Amino acid sequence: MIDPRLLRDEPDRVRASQRKRGESEEAVDRALAADSGRRGAIAAYEAKRAEQKQFGKKVAQARGEEKQRLLAQVKELAAEVKELEAAQAAAEQEWTSALKAIPNVTATETPAGGEDDFVVLETVGTPREFAGFAPRDHAELGRILGAIDLERGAKVSGSRFYFLRGVGAELELALVNLAMEQAREAGFTQMIAPSLVRPEAMAGTGFLDQAADDVYRIEGEELYLVGTSEVPMAAYHSDEILDGDSLPRRYAAFSPCFRKEAGSHGKDTRGIIRVHWFDKVEMFVYTTLEESYAEHERLLAWERAFLDKLELAYRVVDIAAGDLGPSAIRKFDCEAWIPTQGRYRELTSASNCTDFQTRRLDIRGRFDDGIGPLATLNGTLTAIPRAIVAVLETHQQADGSVRVPQALRKWLGRDVLEPVGGLGG
Repeated sequence: MIDPRLLRDEPDRVRASQRKRGESEEAVDRALAADSGRRGAIAAYEAKRAEQKQFGKKVAQARGEEKQRLLAQVKELAAEVKELEAAQAAAEQEWTSALKAIPNVTATETPAGGEDDFVVLETVGTPREFAGFAPRDHAELGRILGAIDLERGAKVSGSRFYFLRGVGAELELALVNLAMEQAREAGFTQMIAPSLVRPEAMAGTGFLDQAADDVYRIEGEELYLVGTSEVPMAAYHSDEILDGDSLPRRYAAFSPCFRKEAGSHGKDTRGIIRVHWFDKVEMFVYTTLEESYAEHERLLAWERAFLDKLELAYRVVDIAAGDLGPSAIRKFDCEAWIPTQGRYRELTSASNCTDFQTRRLDIRGRFDDGIGPLATLNGTLTAIPRAIVAVLETHQQADGSVRVPQALRKWLGRDVLEPVGGLGG
């Protein structure tokens, strides 16, 4: 959640952010009213509690009828104190609820608008032109290579599921190994993160606000399947105070990810671009608020370096405020060119969430001048299915084989993925 001091001291800045996101400014007014109500409730309770204590002293000194009279008044005061205590608790709850309803205040640089209002910051490489043959899409290439089995995925698990087999499975492991190698060389601690988390972790990262309809909940248990390892990695240091000298703390986490893809009916129904389950390597960083902006640029640079290793044409876009999740103040996406679609598609995202998640999860830093807030950032190093899509389609050859990018060859042990004649066996 946002810093309460920001709401009190600069409410117009918060309102401007709401407008930028296309959100109601009433949430700001409600939070300010709730803050005023909470302060009033606290003052009323404390005043009555002080009065009750003073009466307690009088009762101790009184005798006879005077004491009986004071005891009756003390009883009335106790009831009033109890009532004001309940009112204070309700006011605190209203304040917390109102504050959590406000998304993070967007960066000045973040474009206003919705999904289509992103700004292209840079285009890298030239989309491939195919001479002498029409490119096949990744689903057809996956069949020819014996790499992707969509039919059996649907048979076993339903729509938007798949099997990777043979060179498809090898390609996933190669991508993971390449991503983890790059992360390790950049100083990240490698992690294998759980895919099931408690509600506190999901709520603390803003995902129950942002995408509750897209989250799988385990019925009968207080557990959720994560859509990204950002969730367990944000909660990893929950309720902790981190030594400022240990910052930044950089983690590269591998995990399966699960998404309902609510609202995507009819979109990307062929292939593995939009699926219910996929594996991903996610970068996650804890740092200071002041350093978070430079760290955001570093995350983007690492993502770009990975896409360069895959020898892909891509563009970098600055996502508009209305398309941000509630936690982020700014987000960069890297979108790779998908030849058979004739357009760029998102492969990675990098977000600066400043102290929005750490306030919810009670994560702070210990510095020379005391205890202070921390920032979190996240960035996709590789989301496996979409990386596979981009690699297969970009590097395909006329006979259905696929040239392996140089950086992946040591992990795959070959220069070319050869056709094997389908998935009949």
